[in-house]
Amino acid sequence: MSPTAIKTLRFNWADGPGETEYRLLENPDGTSGYIQVAALPADTTQHDLEVFLPERLNASYILQACNSAGCADSAAVHVAGQVAPAIGYVKASNTDQGDRFGTSLALSADGQTLAIGAPSERSASTNPLDNNGSDNGAVYLFTRSGDAWQQRAYIKASNTDQGDRFGTSLALSADGQTLAIGADSEDSASTNPLDNSGWDNGAVYVFTHSGDAWQQQAYLKASNTDQSDRFGTSLALSADGQTLAIGAPRERSTSTNPLDDSGWDNGAVYLFTRSGDAWQQQAYLKASVPDQNDRFGASLALSADGQTLAIGADGDDGASTDPLDDSGSGNGAVYVFTRSGVAWQQQAYLKASVTDQHDRFGTSLTLSADGQTLAIGADGENSANTDPLDNRGSDNGAVYIFTRSGEAWQQRAYLKASVTDQHDRFGTSLALSADGQTLAIGADGENSASTDPLDNSGPESGAVYVFTRSGEAWQQQAYLKASVIDQNDRFGISLALSADGQTLAIGADQESSAATGIGGNPSDNSKSASGAVYLF
Repeated sequence: MSPTAIKTLRFNWADGPGETEYRLLENPDGTSGYIQVAALPADTTQHDLEVFLPERLNASYILQACNSAGCADSAAVHVAGQVAPAIGYVKASNTDQGDRFGTSLALSADGQTLAIGAPSERSASTNPLDNNGSDNGAVYLFTRSGDAWQQRAYIKASNTDQGDRFGTSLALSADGQTLAIGADSEDSASTNPLDNSGWDNGAVYVFTHSGDAWQQQAYLKASNTDQSDRFGTSLALSADGQTLAIGAPRERSTSTNPLDDSGWDNGAVYLFTRSGDAWQQQAYLKASVPDQNDRFGASLALSADGQTLAIGADGDDGASTDPLDDSGSGNGAVYVFTRSGVAWQQQAYLKASVTDQHDRFGTSLTLSADGQTLAIGADGENSANTDPLDNRGSDNGAVYIFTRSGEAWQQRAYLKASVTDQHDRFGTSLALSADGQTLAIGADGENSASTDPLDNSGPESGAVYVFTRSGEAWQQQAYLKASVIDQNDRFGISLALSADGQTLAIGADQESSAATGIGGNPSDNSKSASGAVYLF
């Protein structure tokens, strides 16, 4: 056995005389026993098996050679120690220092289309070799055909400008045909993209795919666009691509009046819907108690049907489940809204079971397709173990699982890394499979320089943890590291998971290789913070 293409294991053997069939058996975790995964005809000497690598870190395989007398087993071969060559390693076509490729990710439901944001890319035009800008930003589209990935598009804003950070956030429809791109620092103070009189107002661009071409369909601005609102910091798109939620966590209204500008970093969320090719703002959402520095809209998650929306306010100061309580500082909260017709109503105000200052509950969010399972990241949570009352750590991080029954939400699980450590920021990013059974959790500050989670010699190299649910119980299934681990790469800063939970993309926006395209040399370290994405 040897890894070959991305996520693919190749098995080779010599054909034996008289054999009528070969059967490949897999023990996926090393303990659950062997099951048949392939039946192969006589004269076969090779088979490629595509796998979800996080579920195969301890797998073993046996080949049965069968004839009229029965089947004989080969010796077992083991995956352990051979995973790295099967991990996909993706770089921009125009890799450059400081571009931060991999800051944001979005994956189509079938895992065949991948969008990657590089908000600090510096081209001031549609020429990727132009380097005359600064933090203009770009987005790269990759598609998979068979077992091969290829870059298909290099996308720029129609009004690309310095400091706009196009690619800060991404959202992709289930079919991979509609892509929303946030530019949270775009400076237009109106719906005219050539206006540059604002400052970090923010904008969102919608692109659609036809044939091999991506075309900009819309340029979206808040109805009350204002300086420093950072409209486009977060995005969420319904499966059909018809409903788009946009977060502006620094919007300053202290009420539901969008013209009020008396607050600071209160935050707002804007709902847009598409009819034909036209996009229109449907709603302007505020927290039930808008307060300064709450950062309502810092994160978003939308159910597949676009009817349930979760909104993170990681700066919310409530120290209890009373939204009027303001006795904490940066505890964080999450709001759930539902839509009936064209009207959106707040359904729930969620807090951690043990809420504490600076936990940043709501840093990240992900919803199952049916909107019934919600995972919430709190990357500033301070427990140094699985006891939420323990507060001996600092920014260790935690993830909370909530489920809905009727209209009531209830916390079901409190998840920690198998080895939790200070400043790991477990929960920085999240991605949930459509059925809500597989959850990937990023810890971009994790410090191991190897695949041993007890090692602490690689500051901010980053890690990703995969959990699975059985009934009501969640269990850590895998601890993932980059194929080449390096300090400060921030592996896990972003995540995207296919609907079936079998393709996982992981961003490392500070990775520093000068490689380009697919499968380059990750050991090179000559382009600081150029960024990379890994496929499992």
